[in-house]
Amino acid sequence: MSSSVPSSFGLDDFGVDDRLRLFSYVNADNRLAYLWVLRAFEAARSSYQVVLHTSEVQDALISLGQDPAAMELPRLLDALVEWGVLDRGQDGARATTLAEYRNRHSVYQFTEAGYRAHRAVESVLAAGIDDSTLSRLVFADLLADLQALKNANEAGDAEEVYRKLNRLDRALADVAERAARFYHMLGDLGRTHDVRPEVFLAHKDALLTHLKDFHDELQRYTPRLREAVHEVEATGLERLIEAAAEADERLFATPAERLADWRRRWAGLRSWLAPRDDVPSEAERLSGATMAAIGDVLALLRRVTEARRGGVSRESQLRHLAAWFTGAGSDEAAHAIFEVVFGLGAPRHVGVAYPDPEAIAGRLSWWEAPAVELSRSLVQSGRMPGQGNGRPARIDRSERSRQVLRERQVAEERRHAEAAAGLAGAEVLDEAQVVALRRLLDIALSARGPKDQKMSATAFGVRLTLAPAPGRFTTVRTGSGWLHLDGYELTVTPAAHTAVGRQAEPAAA
Repeated sequence: MSSSVPSSFGLDDFGVDDRLRLFSYVNADNRLAYLWVLRAFEAARSSYQVVLHTSEVQDALISLGQDPAAMELPRLLDALVEWGVLDRGQDGARATTLAEYRNRHSVYQFTEAGYRAHRAVESVLAAGIDDSTLSRLVFADLLADLQALKNANEAGDAEEVYRKLNRLDRALADVAERAARFYHMLGDLGRTHDVRPEVFLAHKDALLTHLKDFHDELQRYTPRLREAVHEVEATGLERLIEAAAEADERLFATPAERLADWRRRWAGLRSWLAPRDDVPSEAERLSGATMAAIGDVLALLRRVTEARRGGVSRESQLRHLAAWFTGAGSDEAAHAIFEVVFGLGAPRHVGVAYPDPEAIAGRLSWWEAPAVELSRSLVQSGRMPGQGNGRPARIDRSERSRQVLRERQVAEERRHAEAAAGLAGAEVLDEAQVVALRRLLDIALSARGPKDQKMSATAFGVRLTLAPAPGRFTTVRTGSGWLHLDGYELTVTPAAHTAVGRQAEPAAA
């Protein structure tokens, strides 16, 4: 019968819910009071005073500049004990009278999980832009530790091998964590530069200098670190790992577990500095990410500078928009501004397509194409089909009204065609013929081209041609006056698919 020893002091007994309950004080109503109580325990712990009585907690709060009288300290302590952040015990040795002994003195201390939860909260509260930096000086320390590791492995000094290998592992982990925080900070800065451009402009020079110095050091030390890794392995890799595992002081890890852990750590170190099979190392990837970050910072600087030079940026646009909303005289005016700016009140059903778009020719007009089926919920409430309860109802369409509009449009086009057909032989144009002539002139003149080139328009069964005629002009007589076209000769002929009519002779002044 075999028994296993837990790898940590009681932490394995904590389930997911228990671990999440450790952060309950963060969302409590008086979360600042809880935070200061835990800071009092942490301050005492830094002075090697782990177990505190209620009176000692009060003294620690006073030393931190807080007023314990304004807090319900016993209730706060009980809640922290219930959440698992603190552990409560009894200390009868503190009693000075028989009544105090019978009442038992409660003493409190951090649980291991509670202390880790508090440190996690404090790390978030203390995080700032100063923490997001790349350490360029670490490469020299890495190279020195690799050389010392080679010497220690050659000499068979297991303790020195353990110290140097452990230090290398922590240093590389710190480099990776710093790099992740730094590039994440650059991404946040790029996303918020429109709102706070002064933050970026204040740090641009420091950012570029920091990135350039880090990249130069990384380029200078990368080949030397790769060579140092090969020199360490030349002294015996298995010997190195066995020495580190032998000097490892973790009591609750078996020798096999320690060997596997140190073998994994060396594999990670090798992937960072000198991977096999021409695989790019993490250091080379970090160099590429640094160069990309330099380009991003320069591009961001250019956008900010151009926006400030032009005076128009997202910041200025939002400020003007806020001024419009502030200056609106009523709620109706503010709603109108909102509709115009954000366009959320447009009819959504206009963008609905056919179920099979290829079945309907794109050249068909709205009058000729079949109607798109719409749901009543989309038109009335803006909800797409399927978002509401039940099956969407079809839209009721007035086919009679649609037919009347279509007949009216066909009749109007027929009148234009009849009027245009009489343009060639008419001496005095009536009102319908004038309308047709003006539409043909509009079509011909809208075609932009050289001034010495003919312009023509074909519609309503006729072709209108405007030929340049410098020094001459065409005069057309209408029922309401004379129409003069200076510098052009006007000709109206039937189109190819109609009967050939007599060409109109232009009148000259």
